[in-house]
Amino acid sequence: MAPIESYLDDLLRHGRAYFSRNDVAAALGLKPQALAAALTRAINKRRLANPRHGFYLILRPEDQIAGAPDPVKWIDPLMKHQGIDYRISLLRAAAFHGSSHQASMVFQVIVPRQLRDFELGRHQLQFLYQGPEAFSLLNKPELVGQMKSDAGFARVAGVELTLLDCVRYFHKAAGINGVAQIAKDIGAKANPRALAKSAAAYENSAVRRLGYLLERAGHGRQARALEPFVREAKTMLSL
Repeated sequence: MAPIESYLDDLLRHGRAYFSRNDVAAALGLKPQALAAALTRAINKRRLANPRHGFYLILRPEDQIAGAPDPVKWIDPLMKHQGIDYRISLLRAAAFHGSSHQASMVFQVIVPRQLRDFELGRHQLQFLYQGPEAFSLLNKPELVGQMKSDAGFARVAGVELTLLDCVRYFHKAAGINGVAQIAKDIGAKANPRALAKSAAAYENSAVRRLGYLLERAGHGRQARALEPFVREAKTMLSL
């Protein structure tokens, strides 16, 4: 068996299905040219996938149909490899919180840097930019939870951030009708105080839109928590 095949099998035996180029280089001690050739062969044999430069996924037989594992299994190590904080949000987060209408092959991630979207097998990953200042205020344990998979945990927007992200990026969240359905499905789960506190980091127009959708859906407590943003907008208009 080739050294790289043994390396991949050993990682899988220890429950790990990803590695970096530096990891494998240190483990096998191959020269750069030989390592590049071995990795290319493994990719061509569909034993590996390469979502980002220097980061590899080990494909099991059950991954062959979709072309890669569910991104929730590897988004966390990928983002750590790139040194970028993140949160899963929009449609995938809405589904996680109970909006059963939201089933999508698009996996959407909020990040504080501009990143290119990419496709891997049947999976499409979208990276949505939020300014670093707002992102750092919001991406905290009290507002961001964990999505569990058999590979570990990934960071996922809490209900409040999911709602706010969906209205801010509504064109990426099945349009305004899709966001209205999400607000109806999960709005009652939002903590009014956390919602109002988080809303301060978003554009006023997005917050007012969410307040309207929550009110229409009958989630009065959550809608009332956003009323100060509506009053602020009216005051600014009168000036």
